[in-house]
Amino acid sequence: MVSIKKIACIFSLLLTTQYAFFAHADEYFIETKDAYYAIQDNLNAGDTVILKNGTWHDFEILFSGQGTADEPIRLTAENAGQVIISGQSNLRLAGQYLEVSGLVFKNGYTPTSSVIEFRKDSSELAFHSRVTQTVIDNFNNPDKTESDYWVALYGRYNRFDHNHIVGKRNRGVTVAVRLNTEASQQNQHRIDHNYFGYRPTFGSNGGETLRIGTSHYSLTDSLTIVENNYFEQTNGEVEIISVKSGKNIIRGNVFLEAQGTLTMRHGNGNLIEENVFIGNKVPHTGGIRVINKDQIIRNNYLEGLTGYRFGSGFTVMNGVPNSRINRYHQVENATITNNTLVDVEHIQLAAGSDSERSAVPINSVMSGNLIINRTTQQPFTLFDDVSGIKFSDNVMNQAPLSELKYGIKQQNVTLERAANGLLYPQDKSLNIGAKRDLRVLDKSTTGVSWYPKVPAVIAFGSGETHAIEATPEALLAAFEVAKSGDTIAIAAGEFTVPRVLFVDKVLTIKAQEAGSVKLGFEKSTLFEILDGGSLALDGVEVSGTKSPDSYGNSVIRTKKWGMIENYRLRVTNSRFVDLNINHSFHFFVTGKGAFADEITLQGNTFSAVSGDILQLDAEIEDLGIYNAEYVNIQNNAFTDVSGAVVKLYRGGTDESTFGPHLLVNQNTLNNVGQGKRNKTGASLFIHGVQVTDIEQNDFADTKVIVVEHTVGEPKTVIRQNTYNTVPFVTVEELRFPGPHTAVLDNNKQIK
Repeated sequence: MVSIKKIACIFSLLLTTQYAFFAHADEYFIETKDAYYAIQDNLNAGDTVILKNGTWHDFEILFSGQGTADEPIRLTAENAGQVIISGQSNLRLAGQYLEVSGLVFKNGYTPTSSVIEFRKDSSELAFHSRVTQTVIDNFNNPDKTESDYWVALYGRYNRFDHNHIVGKRNRGVTVAVRLNTEASQQNQHRIDHNYFGYRPTFGSNGGETLRIGTSHYSLTDSLTIVENNYFEQTNGEVEIISVKSGKNIIRGNVFLEAQGTLTMRHGNGNLIEENVFIGNKVPHTGGIRVINKDQIIRNNYLEGLTGYRFGSGFTVMNGVPNSRINRYHQVENATITNNTLVDVEHIQLAAGSDSERSAVPINSVMSGNLIINRTTQQPFTLFDDVSGIKFSDNVMNQAPLSELKYGIKQQNVTLERAANGLLYPQDKSLNIGAKRDLRVLDKSTTGVSWYPKVPAVIAFGSGETHAIEATPEALLAAFEVAKSGDTIAIAAGEFTVPRVLFVDKVLTIKAQEAGSVKLGFEKSTLFEILDGGSLALDGVEVSGTKSPDSYGNSVIRTKKWGMIENYRLRVTNSRFVDLNINHSFHFFVTGKGAFADEITLQGNTFSAVSGDILQLDAEIEDLGIYNAEYVNIQNNAFTDVSGAVVKLYRGGTDESTFGPHLLVNQNTLNNVGQGKRNKTGASLFIHGVQVTDIEQNDFADTKVIVVEHTVGEPKTVIRQNTYNTVPFVTVEELRFPGPHTAVLDNNKQIK
């Protein structure tokens, strides 16, 4: 039966909207935003709202009402995946027993603090409500530093399940469980069967994929269940899941090539069980980090993890005595049992030990664990007294450290893969480590079936090749038609490019025959990398003689400000000459906020450069932000460079990132860094870099290497280099007293 109220509503809508049709009294088919706004305050238990297929631009959806367990109020798409929410849009749920499904958020960003929020405001929350079969794809604020959540759960008894979440690039947690009011505590939310896809390295703190609570409410219980989710390459920062509350269950999840850890950062009494971590030896892949009281870690499987320190395969932290709520509480009464660790490079106990973090783990046990490393590397590192962790009935194929021998048995163990894809002892009588019937979540059962799980990064050279003549017209035309992954191969010749080449796709520019293409350019830069762009140059020669007679030119630069997407730059087998028509002519300049996953220079020659080769020091505010994760400089020749080969800067005291990483190997530097505008006075200026490897280079008449260590236990190795300028290198510890920690080995002075 159709109620009078609904008849009146239908009649009103027919008069006030372009079109609205209701198949039933309790089913609204909505074609316009105005039609939705007209009914949004009049929804009752059992009603269903269907949004018409198409793109809904700048659509702020408030979905509220009082459904019941038997008759929830539903908001859904005409066809799942064919309702696109774009522009400045979001979704708020407020009330009880609400269910949303089938929407896709892309090509836009939220104008508020969240894309999906389980509340209307601080006083109207959602309870017993659900968001399922929904996609959020690269729905990023164009200002990378602007923080927002993609999903914020408030209230109690809510469920977020079978959703596809990929590509968060701006600051802020992807999914946050909020405990900032009593009505949102002890919430018993369920987060399950979601696909969390690629989250690129953020380059500073603020890139967690899932956070449960905050430090301010960390002594409060959340009772949130996180189970059967798939985390693939969620690389935002060192904490993939940051647990900051108590009595949560993290169970049955898979972490595939995910750089970071499941971290019990704050809060007590959490259960971590039956999770699978597969690193495939990808750098910085981590496992589990233990902090606080009463944590239970059991029946987890970890394989091929390379991470170290706070991002290790397995970490038990030191705490701060009488810690403030936002620092590190002592590990107490941790139970670590029946876990399997195969080819986990680092198991670090009492990690973070220093003058502040001096409270060692106490009253804890580590038993029944299987630890197999199929290399000679010793996985355990002890940073302090670990007698407060009682070891028993553990098996390891290598000799345990002397401090742990009492509780770890050394035994040769042959492993074989079981039907679930995991490695177990071939000897089935050896009943140790994770259980043999551990269920490994299938990626296809997570997220939605109708939205593709595409590769995170498009490879250089993976598309078509466009062979062109050596003319500016041909190059410009190829730029227009090329797609991401394509290669533009230029025939032999010499020409000048009259305009900036904007790179907004993944492109390779190469000479058909190495060294046969000579390029000049008439603007202040030849290439500018924009969002979505990555550039590979191979086998070309670039001259600066046709460039403007003014300071500050460059061969390549990024967008000057406001990039949201990470990029890659590879330059190989190329020659760069006469970059000196005026002062401060640089090879590459980063914009502020731009972030490179990788910058590689290999097999190139650079001569007569009045500026720097790589300027990667735009972030000088000491906020823990930096401009490149991996910088690789190998087998190049640098001659008569007035500035530095590289200026790489990461400031601040934050410890939640892995990089930068710098490799300088087998290069020759002759007369580098001597220019009066090189204010660093260095040939290589390295500040706050986490991993530095400078080996087998020849330095002649070249300024000093300046290394400034800050936080994070940086690893610096400078060895087997030759030099004729003294001093060759200076290393300074800026944060901690005492001698520097760099390894200077077998460097040779030549006359």
